[in-house]
Amino acid sequence: MKQGVTLYFVRHGQTDWNFARRIQGPTDTQLNDTGREQAARNGRRLVELRPDIAELAFVASPLSRCRETMEIVRRCIGLPHDGYALDERIKEIHYGSWQGEHWPEIHTVDPDGAAARLADPFNWRPSGGESYADLTARAAAWSDDITQDTVVVSHGAFSRALRGHVVGLNQDGITELRVPQNKVLILRCGEMEWA
Repeated sequence: MKQGVTLYFVRHGQTDWNFARRIQGPTDTQLNDTGREQAARNGRRLVELRPDIAELAFVASPLSRCRETMEIVRRCIGLPHDGYALDERIKEIHYGSWQGEHWPEIHTVDPDGAAARLADPFNWRPSGGESYADLTARAAAWSDDITQDTVVVSHGAFSRALRGHVVGLNQDGITELRVPQNKVLILRCGEMEWA
C-alpha cells in the first residue's frame, strides 16, 4: 500500500452462518437482518469519518454477503448501489474440507487437523484450503496495488491477514485478531484504529 493511503475496511455484515459459528470460507451466504443493520451502521459511520467519502474508490469481495454490504454502505453514503469494483483477491480464506462445519465441533470432526492448527495456526493449511500464510501473501499483493484512499468490503480472515501485512504484525496472534462486523477499521501504513 502506497505511503499516505488510507483504507476504510468494512467486514461484511452478519450471516446466519456467522451466527451459528459455521465455517463459511468462500461459500456464498447471504446477510441476515442483523447483518443489514450492521452494514447500515458502518455506512453512516463512514460519512461521519470522512465527509468526502463518496469521492473515494470502492471495492468489494465478489461474494454476495460483501456485495450486499457494499450496496447498503453506498446507499447510506448517498451513492448509487452499483459503481464499485469487485476483486477476487479479497475473498475469504478457503477452509477446504472444514467449510460448512461448526467451529465448536471441529475438534471432533477432524481431531488431527484441529491439533495441527492449534500447534501452528498461521501456517496450517486444511485439506483443499489455504493457510493464513497463503492469505497474507494474497492480501499483500492486493494492498500493494492500492494507490488511493479506498473503502473496501471483505471478510474477517482477510481483515486479519491485511492488518498483519499493513501494520507489520508478528504472525503470532494474527489468526486471533478480533473482526467485528459493526465497526469500520481504518488502516494506514504501520497503523490501525477502529471507528
